[in-house]
Amino acid sequence: MADPRRVEFGDFLRSRRERLTPKSVGLAGGRRRRTAGLRREEVAELAGIGVDWYVRLEQGRTVNPSVTTVDALARALRLSKAEHVHLRALARDGRPPRLRDRNPYRIRSSACSMG
Repeated sequence: MADPRRVEFGDFLRSRRERLTPKSVGLAGGRRRRTAGLRREEVAELAGIGVDWYVRLEQGRTVNPSVTTVDALARALRLSKAEHVHLRALARDGRPPRLRDRNPYRIRSSACSMG
């Protein structure tokens, strides 16, 4: 039986993929589309991950995306801050966040120094 958390993760990815248009992410419209939104291949390309890996994530299969992968998907899907945090929570399978996961938008002071 499929893990409900993984299914929810996949459903969330799919819903966000379907609300985007190629034009909204800087891609040419190209061929006729059977469904609304981006193709899985386009999301995978924008996120810099393999198509098969993305398909597995969206299908709710037992895979464990890294924080880096989840963040890349959030950027590719143009997620809001709240959606990004939600996607991270779904990816963790309900585990409490690690300290570095708590605020993906926090800027370290060392990143701001110019010297």
